[in-house]
This record gives sequence, structure tokens and C-alpha cells, in this order.
Amino acid sequence: MNNNFMMETKEKKNKFCAVILAAGKGTRMKSDLPKVLHEIDGKPILQYVLDTTESAGAEKIIVVIGHQAQKVSACFPEGRCVFVLQEQQLGTGHAVLQARNELAHYDGLTVIICGDVPLLRPHTIKKMIDEHLAKDATLTVLTAVVPDPFGYGRIIKDGQGAIIKITEQAEAKDSEKVIREINTGIYCVQTPFLLEALEKIENNNSKKEYYLTDIVAIARSQNFKVQACLTDNYKEVMGINTPEELASAARYLKN
Repeated sequence: MNNNFMMETKEKKNKFCAVILAAGKGTRMKSDLPKVLHEIDGKPILQYVLDTTESAGAEKIIVVIGHQAQKVSACFPEGRCVFVLQEQQLGTGHAVLQARNELAHYDGLTVIICGDVPLLRPHTIKKMIDEHLAKDATLTVLTAVVPDPFGYGRIIKDGQGAIIKITEQAEAKDSEKVIREINTGIYCVQTPFLLEALEKIENNNSKKEYYLTDIVAIARSQNFKVQACLTDNYKEVMGINTPEELASAARYLKN
């Protein structure tokens, strides 16, 4: 087979849109500034995520904003990304749902990324996409094994290594809380399935939020393959939630 044809086919399969979740208040930052506008070495956190997503090859970048939305959108040049508004913060599933019009009729992959992970590398996004395609998965969850999993959603797997579900800290049983492989909040998913699944998410949980993690159960109920892609370095996918974590990320980048 012609090598150029094979390369073009691979590039077509690898094409993706990115949805970056940047609507949160970031109350633990103890600042009026939106969390994603806090700076590391003179650059807002969100700019690091945009740079990484562009470098990974995103065809289109959709940024979901909410808290101080105008201030966030004003910091970035028009045309670099599309901003969509989440007026009420009703959970991650609800946040991604705000991007549905921008994703409608798109036949590539959607990569969902948290807006507060400035250490994420393009290599990691590409690795997740490559594994997603190699395993012919409907949904791939980027995971990490961390020293202290408290507060994170735990990855529950079957005997073959496929993901059965993701259990949030508030809902986890004692036997699940000891699991150290956690959900990073970063996903690669077939776009048509994503749009269908988002409409099925319910808020019957202790926080009354629409959890994006529920798409795992929805995929499993349809016998679709849900896989984990384990990060090489858990530190690169840790979100920034406090001034201390911001300072730690700055030190990590300098080193």
C-alpha cells in the first residue's frame, strides 16, 4: 500500500476536537481572579493548556467558561479557540454539554481536558489517542497512579483491564477508596457517542451534579469498549486548586 495513503489515513483517524473545561470558580485559590487566569512564569494556566492542545494537533478547541467568563475570554485572541458559556456550574457533564452545538456533525474524536493542568504534555494527549485507536475503544480515560488518591474518582476495572466504572470520592465504598489509580478528568471519546451519552446523564448523586464520569456506565450498558491510558508521570495531570499547588507547578516547570 502507498505509504503516503497510509499516513493520510492515520492522520484522518487521529483528528480531534478539544473541549477544555474552564468554568469553575477556583474558590480554594482564595482570590477574585478566575483560577485559569492565575499565572506561572507570566503565563495564565489556561494558556499552557491551549498551547499543549494546539501542539497535540487539535483541529478545533472549544473552551467552556463560566465564572467571570468575559474576563477569561478577553485574555485570549479571537480565532484561537471558541468560547461557550456554562451559566450555572452543574457538574462536568453539564459543562461538556454546553459544547454540543460546536461538536454537532463532527466525525472525529473529542478530547476533553481540564483547564487547570498546565503541566500536561502534547505527548500524553497523542499517546492517549494512539491507544484509543489501537484498542478500537469508544471511550478512553487518562488515568494516573498517585500516592494519595483522596478526593479523586477511583478507576474500577474488570479482569481484562477494561474500565467498569469511575467512583467519585463521595460515593466510594471503603474497598474502592484504597484504589490508587485515579481519573484525571481527561478523556478521548468518539464524538457521536459522546453527544448521545451527554443527554442521558442524570444528577441522582449526593451533589446533585451531572458527572461526566457517568458516560462510562452508559458506554458499558451498550457493550462499548472503555479503556484506561495510564500516564507516564502523575504530576503532569495534577490540577491546580490552591496557591501551594500553583507554586509547586511553577517549581516543576523550572526543573
